[in-house]
Parts: sequence; C-alpha cells; structure tokens
Amino acid sequence: QAPLVESGGGSVQTGGSLTLTCLVSSQYYITSCMGWFRQAPGKEREAVASIDRNGRTEYAEHAKGRFTISKDNALILLMNSLTPEDTGVYYCAADTGQFRDCFGRANNWGQGTQVTVSS
Repeated sequence: QAPLVESGGGSVQTGGSLTLTCLVSSQYYITSCMGWFRQAPGKEREAVASIDRNGRTEYAEHAKGRFTISKDNALILLMNSLTPEDTGVYYCAADTGQFRDCFGRANNWGQGTQVTVSS
C-alpha cells in the first residue's frame, strides 16, 4: 500500500518547461511498469509515458521529442516545449503486474499535480 506523491506542477507560458517528480516506494523499482498519465478538462485520462523494469521507455505521440521519463530515487517527467494542449492534471502511476508492454498500465496512483500552460 505504498503511496506515490507527485510534485512539480505549475503554470508556464507556451514553450516553457516543467519537471514533475513522483516520490515512490522502493518496491516499485522491481515492478514491471511505472509511468505518467494526464487528464485534461472534459477528457478521459490518457497515458503519457512509461518506463519498464529494464529502463525501456514509451511515449504517447504528442510527447515524443518533448518529454522524457526517467527513474532514479524518484520517477521523473521532464517536459519541454509545452503548449496549452498539455494543460491538465498529471498523475504518476505504477503497476505491480508483470506485463510485456507497460504503456498505459497502472493499478496504483498518485494524487495528481496540476499543469497549466498559457498562450
């Protein structure tokens, strides 16, 4: 029942950058999947990026070339070249299942952190 705790959200202008951090329990580093999701107003939650036990990463098409997911003592999402379409609540997540592909997998969630990108 280890928690995940996000931080690093805020407000930036178009073209700006933010770094999101998720404090995670050590147990998740031996799970198959960790990742980031987001939910924009009026839309369903969607996967943004994932990283597996071996460090293999996957990204949503909108994130490729702009966002970077990594893990160290925490789960990190580096976001560059932000646009208003990136506005939403961002969640870190982990999945304790053993999956071949981690993208979009989650059974444990953080509380979310707000990202707002202005024009």
